[in-house]
Amino acid sequence: MFTGIIESVGQISKAQDVGGDKRFEIAVGKLDMSDVALGDSIACNGVCLTVVEMTASTFMADVSGETIALTGFRNYQVGQRLNLEKALTPATRLGGHLVSGHVDGIGVVKQRWQDGRSWRFVITAPKDIARYIAHKGSITVDGISLTVNRVDGVDFELNIVPHTLAETIMEQYQAGTEVNLEVDQIARYLERLITFDDGTESRGVSLEHLIRSGFAK
Repeated sequence: MFTGIIESVGQISKAQDVGGDKRFEIAVGKLDMSDVALGDSIACNGVCLTVVEMTASTFMADVSGETIALTGFRNYQVGQRLNLEKALTPATRLGGHLVSGHVDGIGVVKQRWQDGRSWRFVITAPKDIARYIAHKGSITVDGISLTVNRVDGVDFELNIVPHTLAETIMEQYQAGTEVNLEVDQIARYLERLITFDDGTESRGVSLEHLIRSGFAK
């Protein structure tokens, strides 16, 4: 699990094909590796990867064909910059929201413009996950925990303060940039709870069902 608070911007320094999958070497930048062990998890642009080799300034991670197909890793090359975050501990400040590191889909930056000292971004989400994105709800974009300012169909808007722009890869986003998206886990679990069909009765959303499930009186 992660918080979506980026600790460092790293960079892919090597990429090699290994048995049909890929192994990436990632230079960690200012990320403190002193408490990282083999087998630990590090989120790379929001993708949870396992450390299989490491030095003080780099780590190696294997990326499966499925992960490559479903995330930005399908296009990443040597030199790609990555938002990095180590897995949280019981003592970690939860400054963002709970992030699993399991990408739900690829979004595309539609617009960006300056608004005072901040920047506004509009991102188009895939239709199958857009329903989980809510006004003032949480969204993870390339591993960054962000608040949704506005929702319009499959598009959502973000307001990015200067610190976030400086400490992540968002500064490089332009119209057409693809980004990894992970929706708020609560939305997924709530939908499953409300719409679950065990085959014995209709489980569509209705006032009766909400009362039976404890969401209304």
